[in-house]
Amino acid sequence: MELINQIVPMFGNAAFAIVAFIVALSVIVTVHEYGHYIVGRWSGIHAEVFSVGFGPRLFSWVDKHGTRWQVAALPLGGYVKFLGDANAASVGSEDVAPEIDPRRTMLGAPLWARAATVVAGPVFNFILAVLVFAGSAMVQGQAVDPLTFDSANDLPPSFEVGLEYGDVLVAVEGLKFNDPERTEGLVDLLPSQQQLDYTVLRDGEETTVTGPYIMPSLIGQVTPRSAADEAGLVKNDVITAVDGAPVFSFMQLQQHVIAAEGTPVTLSLWNEGETRDVTLTARRTDVPKTGGGFETKYLIGVSSSFFFEPLTETINPWAAIKYGANGVWLSATTTLSAMKHMVLGNISTCSLSGPVGIAETSASMARKGTQSFIWLIGALSAAVGLMNLLPIPVLDGGHLVLYAYEAVARRKPTEKAIQVFMFIGLALILTMIPFTILNDTVLCP
Repeated sequence: MELINQIVPMFGNAAFAIVAFIVALSVIVTVHEYGHYIVGRWSGIHAEVFSVGFGPRLFSWVDKHGTRWQVAALPLGGYVKFLGDANAASVGSEDVAPEIDPRRTMLGAPLWARAATVVAGPVFNFILAVLVFAGSAMVQGQAVDPLTFDSANDLPPSFEVGLEYGDVLVAVEGLKFNDPERTEGLVDLLPSQQQLDYTVLRDGEETTVTGPYIMPSLIGQVTPRSAADEAGLVKNDVITAVDGAPVFSFMQLQQHVIAAEGTPVTLSLWNEGETRDVTLTARRTDVPKTGGGFETKYLIGVSSSFFFEPLTETINPWAAIKYGANGVWLSATTTLSAMKHMVLGNISTCSLSGPVGIAETSASMARKGTQSFIWLIGALSAAVGLMNLLPIPVLDGGHLVLYAYEAVARRKPTEKAIQVFMFIGLALILTMIPFTILNDTVLCP
């Protein structure tokens, strides 16, 4: 992605956002459609065409199973056309030659085969997301237990760091790091001062050294499309003052932002010895609560981290897969909760991103590096899998609703009923697309 960052000035931010969006979308849709294809093939359903993109065919080849694989001119998705389908959405049917076995068509296959083929698309999206999250966890590793100091992040000279590589952190200001009852709320119990006393185990002996506030006003991550992102804040910026008032902890920054209640604030920043001032305005944001539901806060879109990097160890593959699965589950439950609260009017529709917002987010994550962009592909893949399972006609979930009806009623819906059902779904989607674009560009820019 470093090469891409050099190309951005040549083509402009808009072009970069489009390219990043197309790359992410192509990966996600190809995996989704491959799920349909491979499970359909295993189920005895023949795929005539597997297309990456829409429109005129650029190049193609036919495999030994008789499926034409093609790349089309419009890289905005893709599709699988099964034998007997009237179109790429597997809606309706076309006349099938008498010599063709109906069992090899989507509409003539047993119910179990059709249902498995349809649900495979979202399932493959979830699998991709799990693998991406698991891979990210394995690359990053996990902090060794007990917590051990590796290296300090770059901070202004006024922050004194007395810890050394290999120091095992025992306590800070007398509060033990390994106390399970205090781990979550440790920061809240610390005195509000720039330097703290750390008890560490060094060369087998306990000693006390001085170190910075454990969560200083150091930016660990910047949320894409947030006020901070648009103002140019980056990872490792240190916020030294807010509206001229010195700060040394992330908690102080939060207090200033909350007190501003959406009015502009000026941040004084330090990064690698250079200083600059940036003025931005926090935005009302709906964020999920730990116990469920949402709450509205004023946020600038940054998160913090410890003043140091802990010593890490590699996560074993099984633990990484569990981490990835938990990440997908959390993403799905949070998304469903957000949709519920949007319908009830409890939170703003600004939580909903459309093509423009996703493209901007893709560009922002791509600029952060390869790992961040791949992580975004995983997150989007989980979202696409979940959205496709919604019981909306035209989507996979709509097909599954029809199959559920068939299983209960022991007969297929009439052709007319299917057409009406699909028309309603298409109308909903065609209505949502311009709304989400308007939401991204006008209502919630």
